[in-house]
Amino acid sequence: MKKRWIIFLGLFFYFLIPVVTAQINFSSSNLPIVVINTNGLSIRDEPKIPAFMGIIDNGPGQVNSIQDSFNDYNGNIGIELRGSSSQFIFDKKNFGIETWDENLQDTSVSILGMPEEEDWVLHGPYSDKTLIRNLLAFKLGRDLGWYASRTRLCELVLNDEYWGVYVFMEKVKRDKNRVDISKLNPDEISGDDLTGGYIVKIDKFDGSNSGQGWASPYRPPNYSRSDQTIFFQFDYPKNDEIVPQQKAYIQQYITDFETALKTKPLNDLTAGYKTYIDVASFVDYIIINEITRNIDAYRLSTFLYKDKASLDGKLVIGPIWDYNLAFGNADYCEGWKKEGWALDFNKFCNEDYWLIPFWWERFMMDPEFTSLLKNRWFELRNDQFSTDHIRFYIDSVAAVLFEPQHRNFQRWPVLGTYVWPNYYIGSTFQDEINYLKTWIEHRLIWLDGNMDNIVTSLEDESKKITGIMMYPNPFDNDLVVEIKNPDIESIDFEVYNLYGQKIYEKRINRENGSIPGHIWDGRDSFGQLIPAGIYLSVMKTNDKVFHKSKLIRN
Repeated sequence: MKKRWIIFLGLFFYFLIPVVTAQINFSSSNLPIVVINTNGLSIRDEPKIPAFMGIIDNGPGQVNSIQDSFNDYNGNIGIELRGSSSQFIFDKKNFGIETWDENLQDTSVSILGMPEEEDWVLHGPYSDKTLIRNLLAFKLGRDLGWYASRTRLCELVLNDEYWGVYVFMEKVKRDKNRVDISKLNPDEISGDDLTGGYIVKIDKFDGSNSGQGWASPYRPPNYSRSDQTIFFQFDYPKNDEIVPQQKAYIQQYITDFETALKTKPLNDLTAGYKTYIDVASFVDYIIINEITRNIDAYRLSTFLYKDKASLDGKLVIGPIWDYNLAFGNADYCEGWKKEGWALDFNKFCNEDYWLIPFWWERFMMDPEFTSLLKNRWFELRNDQFSTDHIRFYIDSVAAVLFEPQHRNFQRWPVLGTYVWPNYYIGSTFQDEINYLKTWIEHRLIWLDGNMDNIVTSLEDESKKITGIMMYPNPFDNDLVVEIKNPDIESIDFEVYNLYGQKIYEKRINRENGSIPGHIWDGRDSFGQLIPAGIYLSVMKTNDKVFHKSKLIRN
C-alpha cells in the first residue's frame, strides 16, 4: 500500500506543476514532417474525429521543408487520443490514426515506407527523454526474428502548432504484414475454422474495451489482495465482432494451456504445456523483457495470438509493446535497477493491482525450457545483442535526433525536470542518452554473469566430462586446468568474456598416456593480460562438453 501512495502523491504534485511550452519557429527538418489539421474539432478518446493529414518526406539525407508539397500522404484521417493513463498525465499526447478515403471510410495506405495498412499510432515520447526507448525495444524485438512494430521518427505540426518529435508506428493488428494470422469471420464457428486466428491481451482497460474477456482460474504468485487476478481481453476479433463460440474456444484453449502448465509433468510431450504454446516465442519474450527490465513486463501490454490448428496454430506470445518506461526509466517497483530479474516483480511489488501470471515461475522449473533460454541468450550476445551492436544503434539514432531534439525540448522543457516516473534526470539530451547506454551495458553484464542462476543445464550426464579440475578460482596470475580422466585423448579449453566473445582457446593433447595440468597465465589470444572480472570457461572433447559457469580473475 505504501508504494501505491507514493505513486499517487507523485502524480498529485505533478499535476500541480504547470508545464510551460514555447511557440517554436519551425521551418525544416532532417526528419519527415507530419502536418495534421482537425478544422477546429477537439481530439478526444473515442470516437475518432475527422481530420486532414499531410506528410513531407523527401528521402534519406534530404531536408524536409514545411513549405514542400505533401509527397508521402495527403488526405483524410480519423484521429483520437491514445493511452490509458498517459493521456491524463502527460501534456504531450499520443494519438491513434486511421487513414480514410474521400468518403471517410478506412483505406489501407503505405506510410513512410511501411507496408500498407489503415491503423497507425503517433507516439509522443515525454517521460522518455531519450525519445528512443520504444524504437530501441522494437528494433531488438525484430532482431529476435519476431514481428514488432515498424517505426519512423518524425516531427509533428498539429493545428498550425509545433508539437515536437514523434514516432509514427504500426498499431498491433491482424494483417499479413503485422500479426500474420488467419482472418476469423463471424460465421467460422466449428472445426478448423474456429481454431484461429485470435489476438488477446493482458492489459489495463481503455476506451477500446469494456472489460470484455475472462479471468484466469489461476491466481498470480505472491498476490496480496482478493481482487488481483489475471484478466484476458479480446483484441481480435474485436469485442463487437467476436461471436460466443469464438469467445468460448479461445478462453478454453488458454485455460487448457494454463491447466497443463500447472498440473502436468513439465516434460510431458503429449499432454503437457508444450503442446499448446510456441516455446521459442516465450523464451525470446523473457529475453526482451529482461534485457530492458521493463517495469510492465509480463503483466501489461502483453499480447498473445493463435492461428488455425491446420497452420500449426499454437499460442504465441507477442508482439512486444510499450517500452517507454523500460531501460531504467521508472522509479518504482525496482524499475531503475540494473540487477535482478523482472520476472520477480510479484515478490517485491505484490501490492500493485497488475501482477505477473504464474506461467513464468513454472517455466523456470523446466530444465529443457531454461536450457533453451541460456543457449538463446549467449547465441544472441555473440551477434544481434552484442554490446557494440546495441551501442551503435543508440548512437546512430541519437545523431539523427541531434537537431530535432532541441526543438522538441523547447516545446516541452522537461530536461532537468522530474516527469513521472523518471529515476534519472539528466540536464541535457546527451546526458539522457549516456545514461541509457551505461544502464544497458551494466544490465548486459549482469545478465551474462547471472544467467546460470536462472538456468538449469540439460546436459546428458552420459556425455559430460568427468575428472576435470580447475584451480584456483578466483585466480590471480596462473590458472591450472588438470585432467585426470585417462580416457580423454585431447581437450579444447576456451574462455569467453561477458560480451560472449572468445578471448582464449587452447587444445591440450595427450602426452605419454596422460594429460598434464595446463597452466594458463591469464593472457588472451593476443598476449594481453585480461582485466580483473568475471569470465565464462568451456571445455570440450568430441561430443562431450563440460561447462564451468564462472571463472573469476582477481
